[in-house]
Amino acid sequence: MVKTFSQSVGEAMAEVPVISPTEAQQRIQQESRTLVIDPRDAADIPATGIIPGAMNISYGSLTYKADNELPPDYREPELEDRSRPIITTCETGELGALAGKLLNDMGFSNVSILEGGTQAWKDAGFPTA
Repeated sequence: MVKTFSQSVGEAMAEVPVISPTEAQQRIQQESRTLVIDPRDAADIPATGIIPGAMNISYGSLTYKADNELPPDYREPELEDRSRPIITTCETGELGALAGKLLNDMGFSNVSILEGGTQAWKDAGFPTA
């Protein structure tokens, strides 16, 4: 069965908790260990900015940087703790949803998707870098 991008996003948003920009901002303030991941290609970030403190790990790289079974040189140390609170985002949320599902499927237990992505974050009055 063929699955479209939109279908994949819908599945991701049905499986991984989706949070509002206000809830994301509160989590970031209340839990200093919260990691925000933006899986866009680095070249796409300047157009809309990035949430301050967010880590840009492209979706393609995330597939191996989050894999603790690979040699340390391939992994991202910030992703070692599978229980760390993580919020995924992108410009409007779709790629962030796919990244959230990827991490969830890889055993991360505290992943949320930012509804509406960085654009919704900015629309809520929060800053970008």
